[in-house]
Amino acid sequence: MSKYIGIDLGTANTLLYMKGRGIVLREPSVVAVERQTERVRAVGRDAKLMLGKTPGSITAHRPIKDGVIADFEITAAMLRDFFKRVSAGNIFSRPYVAVCVPYGVTEVERRAFKDATLEAGARSVAMVTEPIAAAIGAGLRVTSPRGSMVVDIGGGTTEVAVLSLGGIVRSTSLRIGGDELDDSIMQYVKTKYGISIGETAAEMLRRASARCTTRPMTAGWTSRA
Repeated sequence: MSKYIGIDLGTANTLLYMKGRGIVLREPSVVAVERQTERVRAVGRDAKLMLGKTPGSITAHRPIKDGVIADFEITAAMLRDFFKRVSAGNIFSRPYVAVCVPYGVTEVERRAFKDATLEAGARSVAMVTEPIAAAIGAGLRVTSPRGSMVVDIGGGTTEVAVLSLGGIVRSTSLRIGGDELDDSIMQYVKTKYGISIGETAAEMLRRASARCTTRPMTAGWTSRA
């Protein structure tokens, strides 16, 4: 039987949810590739450890930029690897997939999400806008006539939306997220202390600060940065 998989294909991290099993994969959206042969050397956590540390023959790519696909082939290769990890040995089972996409994407960008997922081995692909998916995940009553507001902060985009009666009343998609915060932290540490830190250290500092200072909003709060 084919699997049903939900994908949150984010700038910083990719999550795979499988029907009946919950979240089965949570990995950084990073791929390490050999320059000359274009062969994939590592995907996910292993590839993220190579960011800024690879030899000249290998490059570590983040194929999702500002919430949309920046490199089609590498994104498809990354998804193909993730599908294999959760296939439980059944490599012949092609999953039905639902993919989250930012609200403000163009038709070309939306098509890239679908084509990359099909190229990775999906049987069919359905698109779900991120504000709707975030609201459902936060437990908001999206079908209620009473308005609900959701703020979904990702690595490359921030989605803000007001929902009512199962649809989006007003929404905006800002191409600013956790990556911008990490860059600011890196610049601040270098200016203030004369120390250069990498993306991983900046992300650790941001997450540590967030745990100390943020509180969930009663209307619904989700963060994927």
